[in-house]
Amino acid sequence: MSTETVQSIPKPKLRPGDRIFSGSALSAGTLILIALAAIAAFLIIQSIPAITTPAEDITILRGTDFFSYAFPLVFGTLWAAVIALVLATPLAIGIALFISHYAPRRVAAGLGYIIDLLAAVPSVVFGLWGGNVLAPAVQPAYSWLEKNLSWIPLFEGPASGTGRTILTAGVVLAVMILPIITAICREVFLQTPVLHEEAALALGATRWEMIRVAVLPFGRAGIISGAMLGLGRALGETMAVAMVLSASGAVTFNLISSQNPSTIAANIALSFPEAYGLNVNVLIATGLMLFVITLLVNMLARFIINRRKDFSGAN
Repeated sequence: MSTETVQSIPKPKLRPGDRIFSGSALSAGTLILIALAAIAAFLIIQSIPAITTPAEDITILRGTDFFSYAFPLVFGTLWAAVIALVLATPLAIGIALFISHYAPRRVAAGLGYIIDLLAAVPSVVFGLWGGNVLAPAVQPAYSWLEKNLSWIPLFEGPASGTGRTILTAGVVLAVMILPIITAICREVFLQTPVLHEEAALALGATRWEMIRVAVLPFGRAGIISGAMLGLGRALGETMAVAMVLSASGAVTFNLISSQNPSTIAANIALSFPEAYGLNVNVLIATGLMLFVITLLVNMLARFIINRRKDFSGAN
């Protein structure tokens, strides 16, 4: 077919419904970018006075510079989120595998429904449970860890008398992000090509070996996606951490001590009602740091997933 013939073929005429849908989709995508840019611009503009103003003129800094004030908050935010991710991810993968490949249909449906319900529980309820039920319950365990495992820096003590430690906050966050990671992993595991599973079983593999060689490699990108979404939820959680954690501003890896770092979101929630003037700008500046951290986490997740995208059901 000649070039002139190709150029003479008229383009298909779009119907009104196609134009409306295309325009709506484009508008929605553009609106997301505009909102994200507006939020970033607001945070940057409001953060400049906190960084450029001398520290002695800002009461919330207590005589230190902004970065000395913000570093413990960044550390606490990352530390609590990492604890939650380490606790929740293996459990979520196990639950997702049980629902998708082991449990009977009725049990799997009921268990999946219960897990999904956890995502609908308000964070305040998790905070009340963590502070009034979980913290007193785990305090004896912290005393045991100090007595028997104090040679490990994570448990060197002294153990908190209330149980309101960074580890307790991490456990609460782990319960909160568990439904997100479980739901994504479950859906990814269910999409594993049946031919891959049957081929592994036909070659003599046990059910666990089939999962290890067929299901988990296929779902690796989905596991990473779910973990990163859960990490984003843990990074930005506010009320649950504020209600559970007894923060002192310390920078420490000790999990059971009463000297705990705070998180950016919890510090903003607790400090904002009494903030005024430049103190508000300081809190907004820490919010900008949380915004950047979350953005970097999502970019890292996208990079990891793109490296694994060559593995698919068609391979």
